[in-house]
Amino acid sequence: MTENKSKVRKGGTAWRELTGWGYVQGHWLRRRHFTARLLGEIAEHISRAERGHTGELMVAVEAVAPPHERDCGLRALEVFGRLKVWDTPGDTGVLLYLALDRHYVEIIADRGVGVPDAAWQEACAQLQAGLAAGRYGHALLETVDAIEKLLQAHCPAPVPGAPHPNALPDEPVML
Repeated sequence: MTENKSKVRKGGTAWRELTGWGYVQGHWLRRRHFTARLLGEIAEHISRAERGHTGELMVAVEAVAPPHERDCGLRALEVFGRLKVWDTPGDTGVLLYLALDRHYVEIIADRGVGVPDAAWQEACAQLQAGLAAGRYGHALLETVDAIEKLLQAHCPAPVPGAPHPNALPDEPVML
């Protein structure tokens, strides 16, 4: 199903889990930073960029990761499957997953996307640094643009005159 995946994790200490701090912090971050305006800007960036390549980016932001999955990497794979990011023409789906309560970022790309792992890791590190600096909106938009540039370089351009299906929604999914 997937070949490329990269992750950057910061935080996730046991005291956060015991005190419920991650739950409170995750919801607070979601309400504070992920406004309707920002979500609309992200969707516009994705929509505009996807006209130039056959890749499909989906952004999923989870305020609080569910307790049934302690491993954030496995949770990102679960979200990749549940949102059917793998079900795109050419197997060119890419998931940008954020778990706010666990300070976790991961990019998972389907097998039709030939982006090197190092490039995904760099995009994750760029986003993680921006989030740590409190630049949530700006950092997320920069990362979406960086991912779209990678898809432009590594996914074929749409055939002129042929319909270009938009297999995944451009609007971020809030979990």
